[in-house]
Amino acid sequence: MPQYKAPLRDINFVLKNVLNCNEHFASLAGREQVGEDLVDAIIAEGAKFAENVLSPLNQVGDQEGCVWSEEGVKTPTGFKEAYEQFAEGGWPSMTADPKFGGQGLPNSLGLVVSEMTSSACWSWGMYTGLSQSAARLLENYAAEDLQQTYLPKMTDGTWGGTMCLTEPHCGSDLGILRTKAESAADGSYKVTGTKIFISGGEHDMMENIIHLVLARIEGAPEGTKGISLFLVPKFLPDADGNVGERNGVSCGSIEHKMGIKASATCVMNFDGATGFLVGEENRGLNAMFHMMNSARLGTALQGLSAGEASFQGALAYATERLQMRSLTGPKNPDGPADPLIVHPDVRRMLLTQKALAEGSRAFIYWVSQLIDVSYFSGDEQARKDAENLSELLTPIAKAFVTETGLESANYGMQVFGGHGYISEWGMEQIVRDLRISTLYEGTTGIQALDLLGRKVMGSGGKQLMVFTKIIHDFCKANEGKEEMAPFISKLAELNKEWGDVTMKIGEKAMENPDEVGAASVDYLMYSGYISLAYMWARMVAVALEGDRDDEFLKAKLQTANFYFQRLLPRTESHKLSMLNGAESLMAMPAEAFAF
Repeated sequence: MPQYKAPLRDINFVLKNVLNCNEHFASLAGREQVGEDLVDAIIAEGAKFAENVLSPLNQVGDQEGCVWSEEGVKTPTGFKEAYEQFAEGGWPSMTADPKFGGQGLPNSLGLVVSEMTSSACWSWGMYTGLSQSAARLLENYAAEDLQQTYLPKMTDGTWGGTMCLTEPHCGSDLGILRTKAESAADGSYKVTGTKIFISGGEHDMMENIIHLVLARIEGAPEGTKGISLFLVPKFLPDADGNVGERNGVSCGSIEHKMGIKASATCVMNFDGATGFLVGEENRGLNAMFHMMNSARLGTALQGLSAGEASFQGALAYATERLQMRSLTGPKNPDGPADPLIVHPDVRRMLLTQKALAEGSRAFIYWVSQLIDVSYFSGDEQARKDAENLSELLTPIAKAFVTETGLESANYGMQVFGGHGYISEWGMEQIVRDLRISTLYEGTTGIQALDLLGRKVMGSGGKQLMVFTKIIHDFCKANEGKEEMAPFISKLAELNKEWGDVTMKIGEKAMENPDEVGAASVDYLMYSGYISLAYMWARMVAVALEGDRDDEFLKAKLQTANFYFQRLLPRTESHKLSMLNGAESLMAMPAEAFAF
């Protein structure tokens, strides 16, 4: 089983050298106190916790899974104790509002810790990530009395949280949900219905679980415009704010899944449960999207985390495992064979893993900084611009990084050969755990429609032009730099092409709306490769200014060269596919699929 080691050199390179985190933190209102010493301490301690506490639990969690009973759900051995240590260390309060006992640190710094804990044991990290997302939603939308009752205990980690969206019949189409809320005389509501696929809906790690539930108030409009959001606790607080009587909430069962077996995926039944309105009536989906956007970036992080973990396992194995001789002569003449890493095809897989993980890390960290700015900048225009750009990039991050992360995880298995298929090595677990990432929080197809249909076409191309202008300005600033030329010329060419391709799809869509759906996934993947090319070009610019004898920086430049030569050309096939239109997809009658 791979033992995770936090890639501290790369994390610090991206944060400090590429994204200038010290300057970034200094620009955020109320976060100016975040200095380099504090950043270093948080990252170092987060790495220790991930490596020493969580990584040993990863295989245990997969083997034991969660156990359901009428009394509740029991998590695997060590999970509860690890969470107690996590809470005692103050980690749940890291990015929370100081008004409720939080430390008020930037979300982008919290995301670095989340990457490390997620890479070490994704199933465990899901409980904490969703709880913190729920708390952030309540900070933004709940009434003050609800905030004062629930947020202090969610902030210190005593209580957790979930989001309860979908139902057995509706999948991603939340407009047809059936859960209902009836008003009570005391101003609360009685919530009744069944929600499925609720991660962390029931478990033994926290003393109370606060469910954020989408439901329809009697008489509300049909569709998404009639959905409200409710806070429904597992236990109702008593007069002192502590756990009181059990609410009408129960876990009917947990799912038997392909992966993430240590994360309880629950069927939750609400039987006239007491709930409290969060935000305005019939505006629940708007508030929930706040949490869903956070969850979407968190899911992107799963693609990065799994890709990193798989790369680490594959690299160690390829370095040690002896198999055949190099085509150019023995590289290990005193041994019976050469290590796997000398073979070109193994190099192809390892470099693909490395290029995607490091490019995705830079991309996700940058998006998280944009979200920081959208929340905390003192400049109103800067906040608005950052919000618009992060909204464009979030579906790219969620779908592209999970899809390419899955590719990387499969390569990790492939490097091991037949051993990769055997459970004890741990590589197949990474694939199984990651497979859900392209499905939940909106499938790749849903993210692609959001990107192309809502964000790009819906804004008349304006949101995309903000990003292409950033890339254009970067390319102009680096013109004439000889060593940057191979990267800048290709990036500039694709940046222009991106706008041209978008216009062509838009023209076709005016005649046939199916053109958007037909092009969307290829468009998203095309966008993802260009987005990572921009991040790699930024990393190259920084690396070229560093010590030319630094082996880390040499490897960074070599990996960038691989990305541009071997992975970025994939944009061409995606472009051809999306421009070939909807006809070949829609021509066949539905009944003909059975022939």
